[in-house]
Amino acid sequence: MRNPMRGLIGLMLALTTLAGCAKTAEQPVAPVAAPAAPLAVSGALTVVELAPVLMTMQALYPDQAIKMGGVASLYWNPPADIATNAETQALRVSVKNPDVRIIMTVAEGLYRVVARKSAGINSIADLKGKRVATWKLASSGYFLEKMLRTAGLTIEDVTVVELNPLGKMVEAIDRKEVDAIAIWEPHSENAARVLGADAIEFSGRGIYRELFNLNTTAGALNDPVKRASIVRFVRGIIDATAALNRDPSAAQAAMAKSGNFTLEEVQNSWKHHAYVANFAEDMLDVLVEEDVWLAKHEGRAARSREELSRLIDTSVYREALRL
Repeated sequence: MRNPMRGLIGLMLALTTLAGCAKTAEQPVAPVAAPAAPLAVSGALTVVELAPVLMTMQALYPDQAIKMGGVASLYWNPPADIATNAETQALRVSVKNPDVRIIMTVAEGLYRVVARKSAGINSIADLKGKRVATWKLASSGYFLEKMLRTAGLTIEDVTVVELNPLGKMVEAIDRKEVDAIAIWEPHSENAARVLGADAIEFSGRGIYRELFNLNTTAGALNDPVKRASIVRFVRGIIDATAALNRDPSAAQAAMAKSGNFTLEEVQNSWKHHAYVANFAEDMLDVLVEEDVWLAKHEGRAARSREELSRLIDTSVYREALRL
């Protein structure tokens, strides 16, 4: 005699299989399972480039926070397992710690110089003799020097004003204590808005873009368990980036909370970023050129192309793409 429960179970299994197939068709990229051993993640909580990392943390480690820090936090006690920063800081930290590894580019920062027209600034050449707020040994300082070169100027042709916290740069340009600023978002956007019709901007497109990277150490990558967690985190960033490029609203809200910004500040500055979740093809070229600049400021010899190539590890990104 036929067991009626067997038929019911068969029907349920068939429906479950069909539902699974439909879900796969709608969602071709399977969600990444949370690693068994959570990673210690550091990042600059006040830079808008961090948004995909914030979203990945919420998805993989909802009960864990990103710690404030950059590449240097990979060597703190206790150390971070992965950390975000611009390529400039990876270069600086790797001088004493050559086991730093750049494993993906999370975002590109599209920088610009924001200046006051009333200070007699109508071109980059007009920055000569002016007061410019920036951070000299950060990506912003490198960007400023590259922009000055386009007009035949050097950093010695301007007076660099370093202010911290960065919001003071906006206050300074508003009070006419500085004539221009070269810094990341949302401070450049805030400066442009505070100046209104008196603002003039000089885009860095084609001259420099910040590579906001995810970094780790060779030691972490040589640990099979930790490496697996890092690969899954990178996959999470890839998926989070695809989602925020379709609809940035959740990421913008998370970034506003993280950086203690208003939602409007984040939304207004969003267009000055490219969320790429890839590996920049010109990464090594960028490092080689930038290390020459940095070595001059640090009073050391620039490293060879071969030495700098060891800071780049594309294998994690390739593994993440296969998940």
